[in-house]
Amino acid sequence: MPAIDARDVTKTFRAGWRGRRVTQALRGVTLQVPRGAIFGLLGPNGAGKTTLLSILTTLLVPDSGSVTVLGHDVVREAGAIRRRLNMATGNASFLWSLRTEEIVAFYARLYGLSGAVLRRRVDELIELCELGEYRRAMYNELSTGIKQRLALAKSLVNDPELLFLDEPTLGLDPDISVRVRERIAALRKQRGMTIVLTTHYMREAEELCDDIAFIKSGLILARGTAGDLKRQIAIGDVITFRLDPGAPWLAETPGVLRYVELDGRVECTVDDAEKRLPELLRALFAAGVVIHDVRVSEPELEEVFVELAR
Repeated sequence: MPAIDARDVTKTFRAGWRGRRVTQALRGVTLQVPRGAIFGLLGPNGAGKTTLLSILTTLLVPDSGSVTVLGHDVVREAGAIRRRLNMATGNASFLWSLRTEEIVAFYARLYGLSGAVLRRRVDELIELCELGEYRRAMYNELSTGIKQRLALAKSLVNDPELLFLDEPTLGLDPDISVRVRERIAALRKQRGMTIVLTTHYMREAEELCDDIAFIKSGLILARGTAGDLKRQIAIGDVITFRLDPGAPWLAETPGVLRYVELDGRVECTVDDAEKRLPELLRALFAAGVVIHDVRVSEPELEEVFVELAR
């Protein structure tokens, strides 16, 4: 049984005079997330990501469709789900007058922790999220990055089976972002935790996610690994040559999607570099073209994001 099984989920919001302004936030989303995976949910602002996460975390009820999380229906068995999941958001907000350790302890108490167990859990999370020097600092004294690390600590108080991370590295310095991503990967590896991640950082999605879904206008437009998504929209791999002389006839070679000469280099965008590179090399050798340099690069996931968001 998958950690998340959503089928044909819809959600519509009404606003304005007598609800005449209608927004279809979700228009039939179907999505399965296997247990123990790190799953990426990408999409532009207003795509429906927040609405979908709110339904999966039992904060909203879908208009139609079915959703089970950890084997429980999100409408009929919401209480059983909430004990087993948690969430950290990129826009964390806690009571300004509480100290860091008090915030972690407060949320741990909500899950029934007390006494020595509570103190030990707070100590573990403060160490895990590198909050030791800020332990006694009040929330309003913390920087944006420290607040993010505190939000991650809070999301782990109940050792959840399913963790939702909404922009977990938003506002963090690059070195801290790297360490946060390492912790996220370790949570899955060491505890078998299922993690659903939303992010606008394409490198983050490529590094962490086993599988990625792209949502736009309330619909899942594409799904797969980062490599799968690149192939689905046919952006293609780029083979860069330095040739003597040039070879504009390569543009007519099977599998070549685009041929460009730029600053003494030739760029061939191909459907599959592994298949086409040997063919191009053979053709160049046969034509007597001297190859001084050759490089192969895959399209960045950011390019996929831009193409799908159009």
